[in-house]
Amino acid sequence: MKYTAMLVVAVGLFLAIDHFGGLLAAPAAAGGAGHATAGSLDTVVHWIPRQAGKPDLQAGKPDLQAGKPDPRLADHSALFHVLLTMAAMIVSGRLLSRLFRRFGQPPVIGEVVAGILLGPSLLGLVAPDVSAFLLPPAVAPYLAVVAQLGVIFYMFLVGLELNSELLRRRARAAVAISHAGIVVPLVLGAGLALALYPRLAPDGVPFTSFALFLGVAMAITAFPVLARILTDRRMTRSELGVMALTCAAVDDVTAWCLLALVVGVAQSHLGGAVVVIAGTVLYIALMFLVARPAVARWVCRDDAIGLTPGMTAAVFAAVLLSSLATEWIGIHAIFGAFLLGAVIPHDSRVARELTDKLEAPVTILLLPAFFAYTGMRTQIGLVSGCESWLTCGLIIVVATLGKFGGTFAAARVSGLGWRDAAALGTLMNTRGLMELVVLNIGLDLGVISPLLFAMMVLMALATTMATSPVLSWLVDP
Repeated sequence: MKYTAMLVVAVGLFLAIDHFGGLLAAPAAAGGAGHATAGSLDTVVHWIPRQAGKPDLQAGKPDLQAGKPDPRLADHSALFHVLLTMAAMIVSGRLLSRLFRRFGQPPVIGEVVAGILLGPSLLGLVAPDVSAFLLPPAVAPYLAVVAQLGVIFYMFLVGLELNSELLRRRARAAVAISHAGIVVPLVLGAGLALALYPRLAPDGVPFTSFALFLGVAMAITAFPVLARILTDRRMTRSELGVMALTCAAVDDVTAWCLLALVVGVAQSHLGGAVVVIAGTVLYIALMFLVARPAVARWVCRDDAIGLTPGMTAAVFAAVLLSSLATEWIGIHAIFGAFLLGAVIPHDSRVARELTDKLEAPVTILLLPAFFAYTGMRTQIGLVSGCESWLTCGLIIVVATLGKFGGTFAAARVSGLGWRDAAALGTLMNTRGLMELVVLNIGLDLGVISPLLFAMMVLMALATTMATSPVLSWLVDP
């Protein structure tokens, strides 16, 4: 009854916010962008400052040729810059990860910071010539291809980690707590959109798309980062750790479904959005009702054999085809990869061997391209002046209050003590890489401006970095 009441109140509040937001107008020039197909490798819109050493407030205007390789850049030159960028990211990312690990931070923080430092936020300011040589704007489409592949296979690995048995055993409490941790920040994010839309929304973006995306971005939890924090602290088998992992898994599934809805709404008119949503629901149903039993039988049959080269090729092809299917439906390709990983039994030998073989190449080799690509698009210099930094601080506060507060309240209602409830809320406030994936989708869609993108990246870093020290204070070693 309480769960139903929460959903009804949340829907009512969002509709009220959407009504008042429809009366607002987006600024004529807020660093916005045109719409592009999310995840499409040949239509990705890039926001790169025109002068490497100076942030340009006009950099948000889309370059119609940005999604196409520059004919002036020879193929061998593009390959040279991509290889150089990835090498620089791998080295700097590992060094900064070790540095941040000394302060109890997860490795992803060092890798994200490395990408930002190599972009226009730092290197572009102190050494613009070096930045222009390392990350020339014309190489962005090539780097985007590698980044997309890295994120697609990373999301497949995330799907492989989902424990469906764990979800079923603790489904009731986990769903209630997790959905409270989604509904509250989503509503607060939509409410914050009333203040941000007239100043930070791209020109021509409907308020509904802007508010929905901002709310979903506030509600994200980084399941892999949370799992890594629990593993490092040897909490994965504790009652709190199991509950946190279960809630994060439910959160991931729900958040990606909501993101699929947002992408469908943002990419289409109302009629087209309905088609996209219907296609998404149908594809999810097919994956879990048809593909999952078939995959389970296939995995059980070959479990004694293990992962053969033929099986590996079949899985890779299935990942790409599932990604292609969701891209064709109208949602992001990574959603298809995540779904395919989720339908493979996580405790099977095939899943374990896939994780063992893919984790290092994906996280160490391919993901640095994504961090470099994100760093190219993050312009911290755009966040200048007292008003901008106060707005950034407000975003961090609202995101933390929504995620922590919603989870804490639901955990207390479910019977957890205040200390465990606070620790669970802190863990669910972890965002990390998942948030960056979502933010890049929003930027590709043109739903958020480069300035808001930079603020949200800072929010993701701040909330993730706060997790370990707060958890140390709340949980006994």
